[in-house]
Amino acid sequence: MLAKKTGLPQEDELVLCTVTAVQYSSVFCSLDEYGKTGMIHISEVAPGRIRNIREYVKEGKKIVCKILRINQEKGHIDLSLRRVSEMQRRQKLNQIKQEQLAEKIIEHAAKQHLKKSDDIIAALTKALVPDYGGLFPAFEQAAEDKLDLSKYVEKKLAADILEAIKQRIKPQEVTVDGDITLLTYAPNGLDLVKEALHKAKNTKGKPIIRYKGAGTYHISLIAEDYKTGEKMLKEAVDAVLESAKTHKMQANFVRAEHG
Repeated sequence: MLAKKTGLPQEDELVLCTVTAVQYSSVFCSLDEYGKTGMIHISEVAPGRIRNIREYVKEGKKIVCKILRINQEKGHIDLSLRRVSEMQRRQKLNQIKQEQLAEKIIEHAAKQHLKKSDDIIAALTKALVPDYGGLFPAFEQAAEDKLDLSKYVEKKLAADILEAIKQRIKPQEVTVDGDITLLTYAPNGLDLVKEALHKAKNTKGKPIIRYKGAGTYHISLIAEDYKTGEKMLKEAVDAVLESAKTHKMQANFVRAEHG
């Protein structure tokens, strides 16, 4: 089950769709999250000339589309499949899986309390989605004790939902990393390098440092978000660079690029 959102989606929003009909020059889809119907013109199915539209879509297939236009009066929704990148598609599918996990947590707790899960999901969706964008992001906050679910459902039910959340939803973590190169011709150069890296290991982020070769070391750390992670990584790298400057070593840091 995936709880239906109210109203219409926004332009440029990514939505999960199910293909319901494939015609010569258009594809009709149901928007799984909204209970609405949309259309993809053949020009928005894939780039370039399309000889056979069914090479790209078929009835029953789940696809991620971008909202192009919405006719508020007629309720027509124009969709695009070709304007969704592979990364966007993966992110959207992961978001859907997360929301489904959040709903399963509610369903399990509701069953224990002999309550209808649909009613509880609807109530929490109405209360939490406007502020958090989804049940899962809200539950992430609850997992870190930053959201009190008893404000929205009875206390015993909220306690059971929270227990399940903490068992199945771990606090968000991100990895930040990069390569730092150290070069010195000093007789005690190895000791100086060790000293510089030791200073980094003692910073707040407690980074993991491993040797890559040719005087280059990979430095990485885990944080709850990128802003915090970047701050801690900078602290660790600055400690190395300061030590290198003191001992007249050549030092260079290159931030890793991901995605």
